[in-house]
Amino acid sequence: MISKRFYIQIGIRVAMIVLTTLVITYTALEVSIYLALVFFLIVIVQAKLLVDYVNRTNKKIAFFFEAIKNEDFSLTLSEEVPEDSFRELHKRVNATNKMIQDIVINNRTQESYYKEILKQADIGILTYNSGGHILYANPTIKRLLNCHPLNHIRQLESGNESLFTLLTQNKTFDRKLIPITNEREIIQLAIKSSVFKGLNENVYLITLQDIRQELDNKETDSWMKLIRVLTHEIMNTVAPITSISDAVLKYYKSDGKTVTIDQLHTDHIDNTVKGLEVIKHQGNDLLDFVQSYRSFMNLPTPDREIIEVAPFLEKIKLLSDQEGIPKTVHITISLEDPELTIFADEKLLSQVVLNLVRNAIQSFDNQKDKGVVIRAGIQADSTKFIEVKDNGSGIAPEQLSDIFVPFFTTKEDGSGIGLSLSKRVMQLHGGQIKVSSEVGKGTVFKLTF
Repeated sequence: MISKRFYIQIGIRVAMIVLTTLVITYTALEVSIYLALVFFLIVIVQAKLLVDYVNRTNKKIAFFFEAIKNEDFSLTLSEEVPEDSFRELHKRVNATNKMIQDIVINNRTQESYYKEILKQADIGILTYNSGGHILYANPTIKRLLNCHPLNHIRQLESGNESLFTLLTQNKTFDRKLIPITNEREIIQLAIKSSVFKGLNENVYLITLQDIRQELDNKETDSWMKLIRVLTHEIMNTVAPITSISDAVLKYYKSDGKTVTIDQLHTDHIDNTVKGLEVIKHQGNDLLDFVQSYRSFMNLPTPDREIIEVAPFLEKIKLLSDQEGIPKTVHITISLEDPELTIFADEKLLSQVVLNLVRNAIQSFDNQKDKGVVIRAGIQADSTKFIEVKDNGSGIAPEQLSDIFVPFFTTKEDGSGIGLSLSKRVMQLHGGQIKVSSEVGKGTVFKLTF
């Protein structure tokens, strides 16, 4: 609508100029040069009017965009003008101005809303550009880092050098733990970094979380589980000793006095011997239990070396075969990279992987196809892994949280130390052991380095 009327007005004015120009030509040739000059002056006036008409529109549009640029939404053009084209133009400009105003107000409202959420968050949030200039830091991160105000990451160099070194690398990474020392104490923080593309540069988003409460809760929970298991094992061992000792003691004491040899019966002596044998057996079990605990607590520092994974896994398979696994169980090795290497203690790692293979073999019930797959490769985040997967009976969900607790076992003849030792070995290597399982479908243990 605006363009059509505007073009009609321009067209009429241009046509008048052209017509006047033709009249000038005719007058100059056929009538009088002086009359032609008069018409020439008329052309100049028409041209001036055309330019003014176009400039009036341009000025209004330029004024509108300048106001938008300066975020001045008070601009309102009068819609009571005689010319239809300008009336429509003013209406459209006012409508556009109102729409942009609503969008800006809505964006500012959302920005204030999100900023208030970030201010109230218990997680520290920090954004900075490639030059290290901090674009946003919520109050929590200032409190955690004890730095007010926070304008550049170089401010962290004196008090938190390890954090400063981490941030200056300008890299993304998953959750890491880092200790921060403030004026009062050392706190453990979980830090995560991600990057997103800004208008002209990369912007890095850092989140920091104080995990002391989380660590305290997990530590307390771990101790409670360990104490519960220790109590169970010790009671199972000590209770028969106490019961048998009390029964044997009754043979040799009566009314608080020691009986004479004449009062002893042959069956009393036989029962005493049997009772002592049980006590000895229970005592040996308790010693084995304590020895297992000592083994768990006194793991050696890993003596690391470059291990070629392919021959390493072949050795694991050979050791498993020599232990007399059932012929119905098939062990398969799957390597994504035949030249894959891992920097680890081969002796300790062998114990871990061999224990996982044994557990996988023992997990089968009545499956027809019993398979264990040992797989190794490199994950998307460049971490290397060894995975032991079986299609056995699986682990119940309620037991998954306890399987790494020392001495917890679901096997009648199990010690409950294998998986906890495996976890400890992986911790000493700076790696992890993770498990996923589904009852009736199988279990996967993954070692990551």
